[in-house]
Order: sequence, then C-alpha cells, then structure tokens
Amino acid sequence: MIGALIVIFPIVWTLLSTIKHEGEIVGYPPTFLPKDVTFENYITAWTRINFATYFRNSIFIATVMPAIVCYTSAITGYVLAKLRFKGRGLIFFTIISTMMFPWPITIIPLYKMVMDFGWFNNYIALIVPFSFSAFGIFLMRQFCSNIPDDLIDAARIDGANEFRIFHQIVLPMLWPPISALTIFVFLGIWGDFLWPYLMISSDKLYTLQVGLNKFVGAYYPQTGPILAGATIAIVPVMVVYFIFQKRFIEGASLSGMKE
Repeated sequence: MIGALIVIFPIVWTLLSTIKHEGEIVGYPPTFLPKDVTFENYITAWTRINFATYFRNSIFIATVMPAIVCYTSAITGYVLAKLRFKGRGLIFFTIISTMMFPWPITIIPLYKMVMDFGWFNNYIALIVPFSFSAFGIFLMRQFCSNIPDDLIDAARIDGANEFRIFHQIVLPMLWPPISALTIFVFLGIWGDFLWPYLMISSDKLYTLQVGLNKFVGAYYPQTGPILAGATIAIVPVMVVYFIFQKRFIEGASLSGMKE
C-alpha cells in the first residue's frame, strides 16, 4: 500500500494541478486540493498550439506501428518455431543478440541510413526502421513453440500451405502475446521523443511528444498548460491498457496455451 501510494501520489498531484490557477500551482505553501476549479489550462493547451494535429499524428503512428510489429513478429516467430531449415538457430540467436545493443549505439548509423534513403521529414522514417522487434519475435516464438505440432501437421495433410496455416490456425491462438506486444509497442511509440525530434522538421507532422516540447518552450514558466497537455497525452495510454489489460497479463506471463 505504501509503495502504491508513492507511485500514485505524483499522478494525482498532477491531475489536481491542471485544474488550479497558475498562482495556486506555484504558490507557497502548496495546496493539494484546488481552491477554485478552472479548466482554462486545458483550453490553453488545446488551442494555443496545433495540439489536435500533434495528437492525431501520434494516434496514427501509434496505431500503425503495433499492427505492423505484431504481424511481423508473429509470422517470424512462427517460422522460427515450427519450420525446420538449416541455420534456424543461428538466425534466432542473431535476432536476440541485437537486444544487447543499447539504442545510443545504433542511432547514428540508423540516422545516416535514413538520410541517405531520403526519408527525412517523412513518416516512413518513423515506421520502417522499427517494423521488426527482436523482443516481439522472441515472445511470439515462445508461444508458437507451445502450439501442438499435430495440429499443424493435420492442416498440412488436409492440403493447407504454411501461409494459410499461419493465418487461419496459428494467428488466432496468439491473441494473448499479441495483446501484450501491442501495449509494449504502443507505449514505446507514444512516448518516443528523440527519434521523431530528429526525423521530423515540419510542424504539421510533429508527434505529440515533440509538440509538447515546443509547447514547453513557448509557455514556460506557465506550469498549468504544460501539465494539462501532459495529462491529455496520458489518456490514450490508459485507454489502451484498460482495453488489453486481461490479455496483457496473460501474454506477459508467458504461460502459453491454456489446456
């Protein structure tokens, strides 16, 4: 309970601060509950910059990316788990080994590659380089390994090819790990600041995190609108988590198929 209160208290303080006047937010001694409720901070955050555009851009990227990553991870995990071919173990080991390299090591060569491809200031630069996830492939492979081989062999005997087996038999069984991976990818994409900041220069293409950084620069030290903008940015994350919560717990536990 103490740990939960420590984690929740700053969030509650932020939410309450968004409906306070600026003088009350920065005043001393600080107050926990607002003396005079106001929603002016939310109006300022939504209208003073292209907040709706930034929000829509982030929704688009954070919707497309989980779908792509989940599909590529699922089909790659199936291939590495159920198809027998030479070098399969080496390929899987190579994919997993990429997880040992921290992001700062790869950002410079990745930046140079994207610039050479002519993808600067384009959403392609935000989507294509991260269409495959080593963690996602590992997660899907673990679940695919638990699918009975007899089930897949029966489909092959009936004349189904591997593409049909994957889409009609295997993919529907992967909803728990897909739900978990969706949340992981969504959180990573939604909260990403550095890469969109480097790749996007047009104001109409800014994601929400980059737009909030611009908002901080424009309105500092007005704390209220900044906190309101950050609060609005949290809402999609909470919605996605509550929708996929049950599946997320099942997938993250790596429990495999139910009996």
